[in-house]
Amino acid sequence: MKDMQAGADASPSTQGVLARWLPHLPVLVGAALIAAPTFYRLAKEVWTLEIGAHGPIVLFTGIWILWRAWPTSEPAPDRMRTLLSMGGFVLSLGVYVFGRAYDFISLEALGVYGFGVSYFYGRFGFHETLKRWFPLFYLGFLLPMPGWIIDQGTAPLKQLVSLMATKIVEPFGIPIYREGVTMVVGPYQLLVEDACSGLNSLIGLIAISLFYIYLLRSASWRYSLFLAALLVPIAIVANAIRIVILILLTYFFGDAVGQGFLHVTAGLFLFAVALLLMFGIDNLLSNLKFLQNKKAAA
Repeated sequence: MKDMQAGADASPSTQGVLARWLPHLPVLVGAALIAAPTFYRLAKEVWTLEIGAHGPIVLFTGIWILWRAWPTSEPAPDRMRTLLSMGGFVLSLGVYVFGRAYDFISLEALGVYGFGVSYFYGRFGFHETLKRWFPLFYLGFLLPMPGWIIDQGTAPLKQLVSLMATKIVEPFGIPIYREGVTMVVGPYQLLVEDACSGLNSLIGLIAISLFYIYLLRSASWRYSLFLAALLVPIAIVANAIRIVILILLTYFFGDAVGQGFLHVTAGLFLFAVALLLMFGIDNLLSNLKFLQNKKAAA
């Protein structure tokens, strides 16, 4: 008797889920067919590089955040909302086709992203979309940056981290000469590449740190904004230290060691250090705030 009652209670719930999602099934299947090749390209061409290594983490955590924040009710159909949503579909499909036809992975991914945002808006409206701005914005970190933006952004950062690394090493008596992004260390010549500029680490660091800040339910928007502002200097300092490590490895152990396995290890290690530094600053500030509140209460 109890099992029959449980089955009777589960049936309306199952029917409700089916009734909610079944009308959207054709759109979801079409979106999956469009998105699958793009995600395959991202996994093969972007996520294997340092600048896109954060992609899988952002994908799964972003889906988790969006699923948690998914609206439980849908507003009544609205003609204007439907037209705007259809316009977003058409525009996103055009961007997707253009990017895929001319091998622009950034535009191809942008088309898939626009399709998803248009679907969410068309289904739930402007108010609900605005309320869920963070997971939608966070998933935008899946979009690869165009090459011309990377080139423009890495040039000044390479100059800055090269200068910082040189100033750190010079007091220790290591013979080093810098001209632009080229450094001569003893008999070795080192070139600061785009991977060491800080932009690659900065993108991933911002994405993962924003996820961390989002989980701080008690954090005010001012405090969250302050933590986010620290990401840029932390990433730059971490990459300057990374270059210092590579300089020391090359000078003391040779070019093969500096440019070999330890080159990649230094990058991963410094990325972890930057994240730990971010979490450490947050923990320190939280403890100071707790002590101040405790002193004020006393």
